Amino acid sequence: HYNQGFPDASLSKPIPSRTMKVFRGLPNAQARRPCALTIGNFDGVHRGHRMLLSRVIEAARGLGVESAVMTFEPHPREYFAHVSGDESQAPRRVANLRDKLQALDAAGIDRVIVEHFNARFAAMSPQDFVRTLLVSGLHVKWLIVGDDFRFGAKRAGDFSMLAEAGKRHGFAVESMQTVLHEDERISSSAVRSALHDGEFVRASELLGYPYAISGRVQHGRKLGRTIGFPTLNLRIAHKRPALTGIFVVRVHGLAPTALPAVASLGVRPTVEDNGRVLLEVHVFDYAADCYGKLVRIEFLSKLRDEEKYDDLETLTTAIANDARVAKQFFEIPTLS
Repeated sequence: HYNQGFPDASLSKPIPSRTMKVFRGLPNAQARRPCALTIGNFDGVHRGHRMLLSRVIEAARGLGVESAVMTFEPHPREYFAHVSGDESQAPRRVANLRDKLQALDAAGIDRVIVEHFNARFAAMSPQDFVRTLLVSGLHVKWLIVGDDFRFGAKRAGDFSMLAEAGKRHGFAVESMQTVLHEDERISSSAVRSALHDGEFVRASELLGYPYAISGRVQHGRKLGRTIGFPTLNLRIAHKRPALTGIFVVRVHGLAPTALPAVASLGVRPTVEDNGRVLLEVHVFDYAADCYGKLVRIEFLSKLRDEEKYDDLETLTTAIANDARVAKQFFEIPTLS
């Protein structure tokens, strides 16, 4: 699924069987391997990212080392927004960590290092970043970054600094220019904009695959079943998802084929005031127990923004109308 629309890198060596390894922080000494590396947030592994990853894999195979990605949790801008007390400055997140890792795995990456972005990491000088992370921690032999990559405290490090460090420490450094789609720069910001506007075709073109959110079904307040619309509940770890509102969706993972559904993604202002973000999905004509199951919610169309209603009766009427419109989308017969 994630490879759709992407040419394979031209590789001179056969593709070995692999299982992607994920490290929370630097691997310990026994697990460190020479690698070809790229670094970035990879929020929504889009087509530009995929070209970067293909180049990493190509270089790794040419050198006989493993391909690796270093990424960050939380997103650095999310961390700085929290420190400043202005959460509105945090970027709206395209992907949760599970979906990011799945996309990196599907791209063929051998190992991912998830660095916890905190005060210590934010204060690291560019020189320490190179020595501690790239040289000692990861044994980097080859590195590629985007043309706008910055690193170290106050974003003081740039490509020229990396290139000089590579000469001193014995690793090659490349940069990749911006990738365009119909004269638009392919970026996480562009994907966020498309999702925010409910433009799922455009988002899919930028990503290279349909936009979806995955997670395990959790127990909720079970309010939906009392008003005739039972839901699957998925927790959203970050407070600012790239999209909120009411959507027509498909649910993967419950049956051999995707099931039609309607979903709400947001803070449920009519029934809660704690600000917790939840994805609630009402699957049409489905009643099986699915708690704990891993599902993927594919977004197809936005119906409307989330609203706060005066009472449950008004909310129920709105949900019934949303379900009716979603069924029309799927051409499911409804009772008149």
